[in-house]
Amino acid sequence: MSETRLHLAAVERRFRTEAGELPVLRGAELTLSAGEIVALVAPSGTGKSTLLHLAGLLERPDAGEVFVSGQPTGTLKDEARSALRGRAIGFVYQFHHLLPEFTALENVVLPQMAVGTAEKPATARATELLARFGLSGREGHRPGRLSGGEQQRVAIARALANRPGLLLADEPTGNLDVATSDRVFAELLEAVRGAGVAALIATHNPELAARMDRVVTLRDGKIVGL
Repeated sequence: MSETRLHLAAVERRFRTEAGELPVLRGAELTLSAGEIVALVAPSGTGKSTLLHLAGLLERPDAGEVFVSGQPTGTLKDEARSALRGRAIGFVYQFHHLLPEFTALENVVLPQMAVGTAEKPATARATELLARFGLSGREGHRPGRLSGGEQQRVAIARALANRPGLLLADEPTGNLDVATSDRVFAELLEAVRGAGVAALIATHNPELAARMDRVVTLRDGKIVGL
């Protein structure tokens, strides 16, 4: 049986507004196993970003529990949550969020050094990942000298650099043209499957969603399959 990489158990999230309390997630349940790629297809305003933030330990639920690789996270202090997030979770966003003053190689090296990896093995890992994404020869380029597709490939390499068990992606190719999006997404799926990573990928694109193992959505604050 595959290892569980993410489990949301009866997760609730509420926000206070001028009109009163707004419940966004109402007992949401989701389990992702190693090697499983799940599409999250949900309209804007239904709690998709909130769900990803909770899964990524960027927010805390108001009730329920978030388990990452079997570890409950509700009682972890902020420092421990940050350490677990750095080791176990990779993030890819619609906009690459690369550090503009650093090269492609440095952008992939720095997250590894942040969790204690020495510079030499971090550089070797970064070089390997960039080559896998067809960026050999571009390692020394800063983001401003890379195309949109190249920037997003660097962002994916950065997300995988620490060998996370879980990858969370929010419209990872939503800022690219159709042809580039298709290529980059295929490379993302290949890399994730090859590494046995569990992935939750939010997308509005039904064609991309259909290429994943299963599709879920948010309905009335709960996660349901499609």
